[in-house]
Amino acid sequence: MPSRMVLRMPLRTASVGTLMPPIFLTPFLQQLAIKPSRLDFSTTAQKSLRTRDRNKNRGVSALRRTGLKKPLSMSKEPLPQPVLDPAKRSKIQVDPNHGLWGFFKDKKALSTPEEDYAHGRPWSVEELRQKSWEDLHSLWWVCVKERNRLATDKYERERLKAGHGDYEAGERDKAVRRTQRAIKHALTERWYAWEDARKVAQNDPDVNLAARNGEPTYTPGAFEDDPVEEEEQPRSATA
Repeated sequence: MPSRMVLRMPLRTASVGTLMPPIFLTPFLQQLAIKPSRLDFSTTAQKSLRTRDRNKNRGVSALRRTGLKKPLSMSKEPLPQPVLDPAKRSKIQVDPNHGLWGFFKDKKALSTPEEDYAHGRPWSVEELRQKSWEDLHSLWWVCVKERNRLATDKYERERLKAGHGDYEAGERDKAVRRTQRAIKHALTERWYAWEDARKVAQNDPDVNLAARNGEPTYTPGAFEDDPVEEEEQPRSATA
């Protein structure tokens, strides 16, 4: 029997002869009268919408750079204004021998392409073989300093979008890297020569590699002179 007919049945009088619903169906019929005819698809109970945000840190994000909603005590203080007049600016004493000046050529922010292109040829391995360890060590760090300066100029050109100087700086960097490769070649040759000499010294009785406290490392042995045969003097014809 449809629910609408059941709801209308109590309105009729008993004298008409209609049947009354059973008493145990009364709670169910009351729920049908109160509930709407259409239900939501989700069976989860909906939460009541809050009109007030109780989270004190709501809206604070380090990634999106959003600050606090409530103003801080220092927000009312006036912010420092930049000094646009160069004559009114305070002069800052800068050390002329500061180490960061090594990243710039002649203390300029950006070198010109003509200055980068004016360089000589790289050092050859034959020339570096005649240099001492101290000279090779100093030359290596000069190359490292020059490459750091070229990298600084490259960063400045990309930041300023200069559009020039990349080729000249690249050619200079190639010459510096070839010099570094030649230094490594010369030092590798010396290392192999040292290893060969050390292996020979281990089997030499005159060399003491374990010498300590001022002991002589090399003690030459006694050499015996080989007997020299005397040559016979040629006889004269009168004898």
